[in-house]
Amino acid sequence: MPGVPPPAPTGDELLKVLSALGNPHRIRIVAALMASRNYVSALAREIGMGRPLLHMHLQRLEAAGLVVGTLEAGEDGKTMKYFEVAPFFYELTPEVIARAAATITEATDRTTKEEAK
Repeated sequence: MPGVPPPAPTGDELLKVLSALGNPHRIRIVAALMASRNYVSALAREIGMGRPLLHMHLQRLEAAGLVVGTLEAGEDGKTMKYFEVAPFFYELTPEVIARAAATITEATDRTTKEEAK
């Protein structure tokens, strides 16, 4: 529905998105996919990154809901996974962060503390 703002993210969702975007490589990947959807090998060449590392970054972006990957069969019968940017909109205000903070689950809080070590 036009004019209806998206629901405020939960604390866990917001942390996942901010964590995914908290890396310069992943921000560059989102920017490159804004120009056009692409498959891993071509995207790796475009941004100058090895495929295994790119794939890891794409998995993180996909888990956060920022990109979507779809398998497609090529003319040669080979299956390739194409990625594109998913539509998303996040508004960061102190109020949004305060509401999100109240919904952070214990599992997410524990994972975040372990990553900080």
